[in-house]
Amino acid sequence: MSCLQILNESGSSNNNMRSLSDGVRPAKGAPGDMEFRDLTTRVGLWYENFMKNADPRTEDWFLMSSPLPQTVVIVAYIYFVTRLGPRLMEKRKAFHLKEVLIIYNFSVVALSLYMCYEYVMSGWGTGYTFHCDLVDYSDSPQAVRMAGTCWLYYFSKFIEMFDTIFFVLRKKNGQITFLHVYHHSIMPFTWWFGVRFAAGGQGTFHALLNCVVHVIMYSYYGLSALGPAYQKYLWWKKYLTTIQLIQFVMVTTHIWQYFFMKDCPYQFPIFIYIIGLYGLVFLLLFLNFWYHAYTKGKRLPKVLQAKTWAHPYNKTNGQNNSEITNGNGFHHDKNE
Repeated sequence: MSCLQILNESGSSNNNMRSLSDGVRPAKGAPGDMEFRDLTTRVGLWYENFMKNADPRTEDWFLMSSPLPQTVVIVAYIYFVTRLGPRLMEKRKAFHLKEVLIIYNFSVVALSLYMCYEYVMSGWGTGYTFHCDLVDYSDSPQAVRMAGTCWLYYFSKFIEMFDTIFFVLRKKNGQITFLHVYHHSIMPFTWWFGVRFAAGGQGTFHALLNCVVHVIMYSYYGLSALGPAYQKYLWWKKYLTTIQLIQFVMVTTHIWQYFFMKDCPYQFPIFIYIIGLYGLVFLLLFLNFWYHAYTKGKRLPKVLQAKTWAHPYNKTNGQNNSEITNGNGFHHDKNE
């Protein structure tokens, strides 16, 4: 049989199938199905148009192709630290993680130092004005270096999730507050959009400051983890709260100047609003703590003063006065 005959026969069979299918009309979907399809189509089109404005330089970087992978990680983190982890540890003894915490804290110090250096060399010490600093989307070495530093800062937020995981493993569940988990979840989520759309410019000043503060904080936590013999070198722990307060004052002041500029064509003002609101909220939280702990004379009792102070999102509401700790939740006594 020739190829031509085969094609002719297949064509005739297709015509027969078409004639049969013409008599069978697909049933119309339920109204709910149609609405759902329409909604998903609209969301897909919106997302496609939205991503057209993304920075093409960061598109192929790790976790940058879509917000879905990081969302899965964040959801898994929330589920583990709030449900699964405490349930698994309920009938187990708390882990003694002294060596792990020492390595972890000093590793964060080293990473934070490196990011400080990169932020300074890629913009904040080499041309940024601390006023209206736009995002440089070019492929120049300095612009790409800034974008890379922003991605590294974004990725460091996932590393810092171990703060909470260590709480779970050490059965310090009282430290796992809503604000603590919210902070560790919202930071990487929002920074994904920062790296994809505005990797540089004035929106990165708070990241630089945060790295500086983390160098100080995690140095303290690392030294604290070494044991009681090093307590005499930690006289400066009382200044950690002040340093955090200064950080949020500087972040809020710097970002809010945008609203008083006559002309600042920053490419994505939405990030200015997000950073401004975030800085203001945590500034108010710190001022509230400062007021109750110092102005009203409600200082922490001695048993709590031995604990580490850091993030306001770890504030607990126990029978004693407010306590602020970082993800390590150290208790510096001889039994640990």
